[in-house]
Amino acid sequence: MASVFDEGKLPFKFITEETPFSSCFDSSAPPKPLLIAAPTVNGTYPVLLLLHGFYLRNYFYKGILQHIASHGFIAVGPQLYSLVPSTGPEEIESAAKVVNWLPQGLQSLLPENVVADLTKVALSGHSRGGKAAFALALGHAKASLSLDFSVLIGIDPVAGANQYCRTNPHILTYVPRSFNLNIPIAVIGTGLGPEKKNDCMSQPCASDGVNHKEFFNESKPPCAHFVAKDYGHMDMLDDDPPGLVGALSGCLCKNGSGPKDLMRKSVGGIVVAFLKAYLNGEDGDLLAIVADPGFSPAKLDPVKFITA
Repeated sequence: MASVFDEGKLPFKFITEETPFSSCFDSSAPPKPLLIAAPTVNGTYPVLLLLHGFYLRNYFYKGILQHIASHGFIAVGPQLYSLVPSTGPEEIESAAKVVNWLPQGLQSLLPENVVADLTKVALSGHSRGGKAAFALALGHAKASLSLDFSVLIGIDPVAGANQYCRTNPHILTYVPRSFNLNIPIAVIGTGLGPEKKNDCMSQPCASDGVNHKEFFNESKPPCAHFVAKDYGHMDMLDDDPPGLVGALSGCLCKNGSGPKDLMRKSVGGIVVAFLKAYLNGEDGDLLAIVADPGFSPAKLDPVKFITA
């Protein structure tokens, strides 16, 4: 069972695709730069879209993307903006453009005889990207979406600085089970996200009232909640991500003292288990984690799973 927390047996490759100038009139060109992790073994695979966190880079998530791909999923990480962060609504529109591009352009980028099953698409995101994923699933994009989502996963989602300073659009209602969604939802939170880095930092990275707890509270069954108790908001990123943004990502939020590799394996394993349960009809790994969270490399507490 614990194998979902280890890298899978399928070989994979990373595919990097920039946005060409022709994307304005070429529907097959991606509207945003992409980092794709895809199996290389012949077959048909479900697709997961991962939206990055505020001001972060899609290649900061290579560890998680490759973990997911090695278990038989095509993981697509768009770069929704570059130097200047977009507003919340702009971020959602950018994500919608990527979703609508998938049927037209994804297949041409994949290895030979590797087929994307776009009837099984999971939407996920980290931090503000997690909030954007929920907003997109809830219908806040102006553009109509060409695909339906089968699963929604929030990785330490956050909807603003605090309950009184939220990013647009405001999707949290503070009413239990109020999200108008009828797809399975998993929310992965961090125990240290609501804590300040130190006394000099005035704001936690994932404050109570706008963090994973409220996203789970407003999700309808089937829904699951996993909290990595001893890890922080950025601890699922790769070790030592490059550049100034990478350096800042490691010093603005409170971090756990344990190896980040354990956090990446835990997040990757939970995502894989949830995808296997609801996209492949194989729920054994998910049920095993819920029954005994000790299988996870990082301590999970609490763990909740509401089936109906």
